[in-house]
Amino acid sequence: MTKKEFKLTGWHVLGIFGGAFSVIIGVNVALAVNAVSTFPGLEVANSYVASQTFDKRRAAQEALGWNVEARIEQDMLVLSITDDEGRPIHTRDLTATVGRPTNVSEDRTPEFAFNGRAYVAHETLRPGNWDVWLKATALDGTLFEQRLQMTVAN
Repeated sequence: MTKKEFKLTGWHVLGIFGGAFSVIIGVNVALAVNAVSTFPGLEVANSYVASQTFDKRRAAQEALGWNVEARIEQDMLVLSITDDEGRPIHTRDLTATVGRPTNVSEDRTPEFAFNGRAYVAHETLRPGNWDVWLKATALDGTLFEQRLQMTVAN
């Protein structure tokens, strides 16, 4: 049996280039679709309008003197809000959304209760980075908004 010698022709090279570029383009399209479909969206509907009152809102928040911390203790999500002297703050109302920084698929809104020292909610979070978007209203009516970052260990 004689073995036929392979000869690389222009059509073979064209097929190799076409196949390689098809793979590259296919991967780029898949990554772009995934990036757009998991994009969490806009922070504000109209950034220009939000910028007009930003300094006033920031000054009002800073005047409260609140120090805020988010952490996980066992199966509890703890939001500590304290004044400059370390005393716990009780708010008129508080809501928070917990989610991943890059994806909205794991976003949740826990039900917090004030235990006299901090706001706590039962939450089981998988390891990794998490954001807490906090909105609270002080007893004097001042709106407090802050994004907190936390890392959940293995």
